[in-house]
Amino acid sequence: MSEPVEAALHAAGIGPKLKAALEFGPILGFVAVYLVVREQTYTLWGRDWDGFVLLVGGFVPVVLATSAAMWRLTGKITPVQVLTLIIMTLSGALTVGFNDERFFKMRTTVVCLTLSTILWVGLARGRAWLEGVMGGMVTLSPAGWTYLTRRFAVVLMVLAGANETIWRNFSTDVWVAYDTFVMPVAFFGYVFVQIRNARQI
Repeated sequence: MSEPVEAALHAAGIGPKLKAALEFGPILGFVAVYLVVREQTYTLWGRDWDGFVLLVGGFVPVVLATSAAMWRLTGKITPVQVLTLIIMTLSGALTVGFNDERFFKMRTTVVCLTLSTILWVGLARGRAWLEGVMGGMVTLSPAGWTYLTRRFAVVLMVLAGANETIWRNFSTDVWVAYDTFVMPVAFFGYVFVQIRNARQI
């Protein structure tokens, strides 16, 4: 990490190690606990609970707490993060309430389709709303922002379709691996390429 970026993080009250722990700690913890409870059933309050459902019930509050800590330390939270947290909370509540893991698995689909729809609406109105989210990280021409916004809207639709295909047709093990590792790597790899292309416009 460059010295200016590291200094900025320290100035915001958060060092790079703490930032990484808050961002990736809950995800790594989710995977670690999942490997323990994935085939277990637990009886609580006179009801049988799938281990995955109980894991979700504990994971959502942890994510909310770490997100609140990040917000308190940096003073920043984006509308996309807020939307994602709202959908995660609702899907987590439905998962536990109905003791049905499908609600949490559909969370990624709902997030991707919602964000894609928002971007398409902006494009239809002649506005590249992605600039409002990424403007501080990337410098592009107006045409470049339109290009990048369109590419984001498309890939989010693709990711929504991929998520639906995987959770409906494969095991929970496959879905967890996809949602936790494969999808983020593929998405950020795609974003890197598209930003490079947008800079040439």
